[in-house]
Amino acid sequence: MRHKTLVAGLGLLLTLLLAACQPIQAPAAAPAAAQEPAAPVPGAGRLILATTTSTQDSGLLDAILPDFEAQAGVAVDVIAVGTGQSLKLGEDGNADVVLVHARNLEDAFMQAGHGVRREDVMYNDFVIVGPAGDPAGIQGSATAAEAFAKIAEAGAPFVSRGDESGTHNKELAVWKEAGIEPSGDWYISAGQGMGAVLTMANEQQAYTLSDRATYLARTLEGTDLVILVEGDPVLFNPYGVIAVNPGKNPAIQADLANQFIDWIISLPVQEKIAQFGVDEFGQPLFTPDSAAWRNR
Repeated sequence: MRHKTLVAGLGLLLTLLLAACQPIQAPAAAPAAAQEPAAPVPGAGRLILATTTSTQDSGLLDAILPDFEAQAGVAVDVIAVGTGQSLKLGEDGNADVVLVHARNLEDAFMQAGHGVRREDVMYNDFVIVGPAGDPAGIQGSATAAEAFAKIAEAGAPFVSRGDESGTHNKELAVWKEAGIEPSGDWYISAGQGMGAVLTMANEQQAYTLSDRATYLARTLEGTDLVILVEGDPVLFNPYGVIAVNPGKNPAIQADLANQFIDWIISLPVQEKIAQFGVDEFGQPLFTPDSAAWRNR
């Protein structure tokens, strides 16, 4: 017992001596206060362009935007969604400029004060495409509405954009003209961009409404869909560019947006638009339509 007590006492003494030999440490510093993240810097060398998918899927933006980026010394961030979503981005102050194709929606956007400047840029047209066998027999229809009525009567599959885009907006107008509220298994609402809808229609051998530029660009990748109805004046498809109201967001690049608009409506860029697609298809995918081009 005495031995155990002695050992325990020696152990305690050794522990105290070792503790005394340790260097004295300063009290731990209080953790630094978390720093607020840096706010986005307006004019940080980029322009946010919200646009319809057709300008992207057709390849037009890839062909012309590098010229603007080089001239302005900025990067252009492209958000390619439907016209409705593009305008919503502008309305919410999340884009500097929008390039879209639904004149009624553009006019409403301007009237609501979401935009401060709108200019005509170009136009093309919509076409109704479908399988070469044309099960609904729409080829030769005098109007788009007549073609849509035949599709509905036959219950032939039709793929809709279903995304509040300019193309979807036009499609709904044609259904309205035909006096039809489309519904049923034959009517497929995709909620996708034009390129994806053309892929779906091709896979399902369905009909759809497409802008001509995206359809022609898709033929380079291969598609079984063919143009069955075209030329109806209701299928006219104009594009406009709008500078977003800088009051929406202090980070909006108003000067840069106007510089972009001046650039895209200028004669040199309008000429590039006039030539885009000619080598591949023997025709331009878009027709220039700025005031400068019309008055040249």
